[in-house]
Amino acid sequence: MGLQEERLAQIRAFMHTREIDALVLRRVSSFAWATAGHRSYVNTASSDGIATLVITADEQFVVTNTIEAPRLEQEEGLAAAGWTLRVAPWWKADDTVAQLVAGKRVGADFAMANAQDLSDAIAWQRSLLLPQEHERFRALGRICAEAMNAAIRSIASGMSEYEIAAQLAYETERRGAQAIVNLIATDERIFKFRHPLPTDKRLNNYAMLVLCGRCDGLVCSITRLVHFGKLPDSLRVKADAVAQIDAAFILSTQPGRTLGDVFADGQAAYAATGFTDEWQYHHQGGPAAYEPRELIATPGVAQVVTAGQVYAWNPSIAGVKSEDTILVTENGVEVLTAIEGWPMQEVSINGRTIARPAILEV
Repeated sequence: MGLQEERLAQIRAFMHTREIDALVLRRVSSFAWATAGHRSYVNTASSDGIATLVITADEQFVVTNTIEAPRLEQEEGLAAAGWTLRVAPWWKADDTVAQLVAGKRVGADFAMANAQDLSDAIAWQRSLLLPQEHERFRALGRICAEAMNAAIRSIASGMSEYEIAAQLAYETERRGAQAIVNLIATDERIFKFRHPLPTDKRLNNYAMLVLCGRCDGLVCSITRLVHFGKLPDSLRVKADAVAQIDAAFILSTQPGRTLGDVFADGQAAYAATGFTDEWQYHHQGGPAAYEPRELIATPGVAQVVTAGQVYAWNPSIAGVKSEDTILVTENGVEVLTAIEGWPMQEVSINGRTIARPAILEV
């Protein structure tokens, strides 16, 4: 059974559990998930795509317009993959979805009239990956790691954040992934902003590059920092602390534990390193799949970590951050975005050791 067939079986099992007869999916992430990695966006910043999926117990439809249908059929290959295309003129209002679900119990990944809004439950389903998706994630992790390494080693003092962002986008896109999140901060902006959109500010001696790269619908996340000249002692203390915190999150991410358990271990690591309240200034991450985070972990979250899920934790302290994408297995975690040759520091917690990225000093 191929990925498409397995995914439809997973979706129909979910529908049975939720007691619905039809599932309507509009989000770009849900479209990629349900179609085994295909694309429904035109504007890469849009959450909703240009086609809607309707899945019933024995049929699956792609509802779109005359602009998008040729590409969806010929390049995305959806008809050949077993999807029935329903196409309407782009200039006319269309009620095809309503017709397809008429008289049925309906769930959707958005707020739809006469349907259950199952967006949160569907997001969790997207995080329950199949083996072929693990291989895709490994390939994407290599792309993002190589792109980050090439970009960060190419920058120099005097470059603007716009120029650094362009370099990161170039290295990512030329390898076949999309840089859907491309955050750059230099010098004092790293200490001020946890989500720093690039500006025309020019680099003096310290830069942070943040990438979420997308391919086949899946999204990997990675952050790295570079310092030109000797790292100040005050910054090294923070870098060591955030590595300890990141290690706590990663090593706590074990099958059978709740996200609330993992989050509590991360909070304890913040406190143990002397930065008790820093977790309050930025989310800490969570399971990743067809969104950068399918769920943002918070205190007390009850969802249970499952082998085969992918996670991206991103603890931060003002001025430093640590972020990689990991695959959870029954025997531990696999770091998907490791960079060969990057300076690392070993962190041990309760007899278990993991290497976390240090700040690159050049």
